[in-house]
Amino acid sequence: MSINANTRQLDELAAVFRVNAVRAQVQARAVVARGALNVKNGWRANAVASSGRHARMYPASISYDMRPHPTGASAEIGPDKGRPQGALGNLLEFGSVNNPPHMDGARALAAEAAAFTLHVAAIGAQMGRG
Repeated sequence: MSINANTRQLDELAAVFRVNAVRAQVQARAVVARGALNVKNGWRANAVASSGRHARMYPASISYDMRPHPTGASAEIGPDKGRPQGALGNLLEFGSVNNPPHMDGARALAAEAAAFTLHVAAIGAQMGRG
């Protein structure tokens, strides 16, 4: 007994996925880069408003680095300890016994989350289109 199946449509869909996977990787890198830039800028704006006169240079220490992966990208966003007042990042973001947390980065990340999610979903929705 043998079973025969026509897999032509499945083969065509697999070919579409292979082509679109490359496009999706490029788009994912762009979405991560734009999201990282938006979070960095939001974090800086929040820090300008909350850091006060004692940490005037802290907002300028906030940067981001892209971390490419074979299948996409990630970004590391936050204060650069090598820049002036960058080492204050943990203290300002999370607070201490004597200082309340500012949560500037957390608020910037939350503000970008919905737009980032929509862009990633749009990339996923394009995967099966020929």
